[in-house]
Amino acid sequence: MKHIFVTGGVVSSLGKGLTSGALGALLECHGLRVELQKFDPYLNLDPGTMSPLQHGEVYVLDDGTETDLDLGHYERFTHAILSRENSLTAGRIYESVLQKERNGDYLGQTVQVIPHITDEIKSHLRRVDTGADLCITEIGGTIGDIESLPFLEALRQFALEEGRENVLFMHLTLLLYLRSAEELKTKPTQQSVAKLREIGIQPDILVCRTEQPITPTIRQKISLFCNVPPQAVVEERDLQHSIYELPHVLHQEKLDALVLQHLQLAPRECHIEVWEKISQQIQQTKPIYHIGLIGKYISCKDAYKSIYEALAHAGIALSCSVKAVAIDSETLLSEKDCHEQLRTLDGILTPGGFGTRGIEGKILAANYAREHAIPYFGICLGMQVAAIAFARNVLQWPHANSTEFDPQTPHPIICRMAGQKDTDVKGGSMHLGAITCHLSAGTLSQKAYGKNYISERHRHRYEFNSTFEEEFQKHGMVITGRCLDNHAIEILEIPAHPWYVAVQFHPEFLSKPWQAHPLFRSFLQAASHHGHAND
Repeated sequence: MKHIFVTGGVVSSLGKGLTSGALGALLECHGLRVELQKFDPYLNLDPGTMSPLQHGEVYVLDDGTETDLDLGHYERFTHAILSRENSLTAGRIYESVLQKERNGDYLGQTVQVIPHITDEIKSHLRRVDTGADLCITEIGGTIGDIESLPFLEALRQFALEEGRENVLFMHLTLLLYLRSAEELKTKPTQQSVAKLREIGIQPDILVCRTEQPITPTIRQKISLFCNVPPQAVVEERDLQHSIYELPHVLHQEKLDALVLQHLQLAPRECHIEVWEKISQQIQQTKPIYHIGLIGKYISCKDAYKSIYEALAHAGIALSCSVKAVAIDSETLLSEKDCHEQLRTLDGILTPGGFGTRGIEGKILAANYAREHAIPYFGICLGMQVAAIAFARNVLQWPHANSTEFDPQTPHPIICRMAGQKDTDVKGGSMHLGAITCHLSAGTLSQKAYGKNYISERHRHRYEFNSTFEEEFQKHGMVITGRCLDNHAIEILEIPAHPWYVAVQFHPEFLSKPWQAHPLFRSFLQAASHHGHAND
C-alpha cells in the first residue's frame, strides 16, 4: 500500500482535513481504494472529553470511536468507512507503550521515544493495510509543535524503510497576502519547509493556501527555496461558495496527477463528473431558506460542523441554499425572545449537547416551533428538550425535566440509561456507535428513509423514560422509532404538526454531499413549504 502523509505549517486551521478528504475523493475518481487516518499529537486518549468550544465537535464512528472532526471530512468526501484504527492520539501511543513496559515486553531495556514510541506509531501505520491502494495520513498540529516531533520522526523512519517510491509527503502551508503592499509573501512558507527539512523530511508537494492567485514568479521562488519542482507547487485558493468545490479545484491544479506520478501508479481515467456536477449546482442562483440552529456552543462554528454540512447536503439535493442562523439558547429567556428571534425562520433545528447551561432556552424554542407550526428537527439533546417541552406545555407538568438537569424532578421525562447508572468515568463511557432502529410504517421518518430498519450513530447517556410513553401518545406525541435490541425510544413525532421530528441519534454523521441524509432532506423540504425563500 502506498502512503501519503499530510503535514501543515505556518498556522493551524489551514484545512489539512479538507484537503486530505478532497484528495481522497479525487483518487477514488481514478478507481483507487483509499484509506484515511488522523494522528493527533495531544495526550488525550480521544477528544471525547474535550470542550466543543475549544476543539469543535466530537465525530463518532460506527464502532463507537470518538474522533476528531476531520474524520467527518474523510467520510463525507469519500466512501471510506472508518474505525478505531483510523484515529490515533499521542495518548493512545504512550498508553500502549507503557502497558507493554508494565507487562515486561521491553524487559531489560530503557524505554525511550526512539525507538519505542516511534516503533509503536509505525506499527499503527502498517495496521491499517486492509487492501486499500493508498492510505492518506494527516498529522495534526503545525510543524514546530513539540508534541508532533515523535510522529514526524516515525514518518521519516517509515519512508526510509518502505522506500520513497511508496511514500509521498504533502505539506500544506499559507501564503500571506499583505494588503498594504498588495503582495504575496513566501517567507513563512520557506521557514515552514525549512523546519520540516531539519527533521529530515523533504516535502514532495506543497499545497499553498492563498487569497490571491500564485504568479509564475512566486511559484518559481517557492520552488527554488523549498526544493520542490514548480509543478509541485499547488495553488489552493480560498473557495467562493462551498468546500465541495475543492476536489474539482485540486483536479484542475493536477494534484491527483502529481500524486499518481510520484507513487508510480499507472495513469487512469478520472471520473470526476459527480464533483463537477456538485460544483455547478452550488454555484447556481437558488432560493434561500433560513434554518435556526438553537445551540449552546455557537461561538465555535466547528462545534456543529456535521450539522452545518448535512444542511448543505440537503440544499444540494433540493437545489436550494440553506442559511443556518445560529441562535444562542441562553438568549431565549421568554416567549417574547422566541417570537423576536424565531418567527421569521423557515425551520428550527436543535442539536446535541450536555449540561444545564442554555437548556431552558432550548425547551422554549422546541415549544415555540410546536405552537407556531414551524418545522422542528431535534437531534439527541434536541429530542430530549422537545419531550420536556411537550410534557410541560401539553401534559401540564410544569416541573417535568431530565434527571441530568434536575435529579429531583417529579416527572423525569428523560433519565439516565440503565447501563449508564453506575458509570462515573467520563471518557469513552457513553452509549456510542451504530445501533439498528425499527421505524413504524407510514410515519414521517419511515417515509423519509423509505425503509423500516435503519442504522444510526449514537452518543448519549440519557434517554426517554418509557414510563411516560402511553401518556405522550395519548396526547399527540408518538413514538415512531425504537432500538431493535432493547426497544429504547429513538424517534418522537407529532403527526398533527406539519413536520416535528426528534431523534435520539446523530443523523448528521451519515450525510454526504452526493447523498443527503433522508431526515435532513425531508426537514428542509418541509421548511421550504413553510417559509418564503429569499432569492
